[in-house]
Amino acid sequence: MMKKTSGELHKHSPEHNRSGIRRIFTLNIGTIIFGILLVYLLVLAIAYALTTHIATYQVTAGPLAQNKTYTGLAVYSEKIVTADSSGYISYYAQDGSKIKSGGAVYGISASRQKTGDVSVDDETLSEIGTDVKEFAGSFDPADFRDAYSLKYLIGGEILNAGLSGTDDADAVTVGDETINRAASSGIVRYTLDGYENFDIGSLKESDFDAKSYHLTSLKTNEKLSAGDSVYKLITSEDWSLLIPLSSREAVKLSDTTSIKVKFLKDGNTLNASFSVGKASDGTYYGRLDFSNGLSRYIDSRFVSIELVTNTATGLKVPVTAVTRKTFFTIPDEFAAAGGDTSSIGFLRETTDTSGNVSTAFVQPTIYCHEDGKYYVSSADFSKGDIIIREGSTSDRYIIGDTADLDGVYSVNKGYAVFRRVVILDKNEAYCLVSKGTSYGIAQFDNIALDASKVRESQITAR
Repeated sequence: MMKKTSGELHKHSPEHNRSGIRRIFTLNIGTIIFGILLVYLLVLAIAYALTTHIATYQVTAGPLAQNKTYTGLAVYSEKIVTADSSGYISYYAQDGSKIKSGGAVYGISASRQKTGDVSVDDETLSEIGTDVKEFAGSFDPADFRDAYSLKYLIGGEILNAGLSGTDDADAVTVGDETINRAASSGIVRYTLDGYENFDIGSLKESDFDAKSYHLTSLKTNEKLSAGDSVYKLITSEDWSLLIPLSSREAVKLSDTTSIKVKFLKDGNTLNASFSVGKASDGTYYGRLDFSNGLSRYIDSRFVSIELVTNTATGLKVPVTAVTRKTFFTIPDEFAAAGGDTSSIGFLRETTDTSGNVSTAFVQPTIYCHEDGKYYVSSADFSKGDIIIREGSTSDRYIIGDTADLDGVYSVNKGYAVFRRVVILDKNEAYCLVSKGTSYGIAQFDNIALDASKVRESQITAR
């Protein structure tokens, strides 16, 4: 036997195989999984590149447009009361408070009044306690004038309590002070602003300029002269707000006779009679007439309001998202119940190639039911299909009549699905559609922004 040389041993050894032609690819489970994932990612990338990308819109709820806000000029019946004689004044009615006819408003005397001991009954003390609690609960240190209002209120209650139930209840003087009473019931104000008993017939655009508004306080510690203004009395709860209008707004609101008004100060709403007028300078204004609520806003001549004209609410969708689709209509007397369910369907007559006639229950998607008709898609029926009335073999309806429905394309599931909408109102950009429509949309649904670029059942990518 011949022995192999060392060179031959080296040539056929495993080390020689590893250093020669090497395997580039080794098949194992890891390689297989990696390959599958790679192919999957490639398929996804290709599908994404070939898919039409649809711009979407998320459905919101609310009014079609925001209500317009205005700053109105308050006009009411006011009477300025002047002093009958000269002297120093004491105030007994709170600014902005209601007073009855004959109630004490102020007193005037030749010398300054000094505070003395006064006796009041338990009922008056209880009223004063209530006033103090209300004051403490709403007091704002930034507006210290309220403290003086409380002072005048308590002084008036004490004075009226002291006068009532005595022989001097209707007295004109108490000591050396002359008591002045309200000639009629109303609201007491100790300010003047130049708009007292304003003539609406002389209204002009500059009258709405709140920046030039100036308020003068009538309260004083100085000696008054006879004829000086002491207070004004607002004698009626009937009042008006005048608001500036553009010519376009005047035309839009010209047929409006009543309107709801929201006051921005406190969010309260009142109903008002409404009319459009033309000011002395040719501009337009709106007049809002109220029969109550004046005492809530008596502290402001200019009142910020919102006209609640957009009362309809619903789902807001872009005009471009709305499309129209044609449906077959079937009279509802041809509807049938599906076996042991209450689902609506129809009995369709079919004939096989041998001429045998049979019926099959078809349960389509019902897009709408109104005016005695069901609206069904052409995907479920074809023109010429025969529908049999349940329980009859001779009463037939041949499908052919059509009608249109407004709708949008929902893309919640990644493909386009027609959903019906009922339009309540619209403007240039948006439609307001009703909530809860059968086979309709809901808030936060995603719909195609431009319906003209979408077709039914189209796969979409966002």
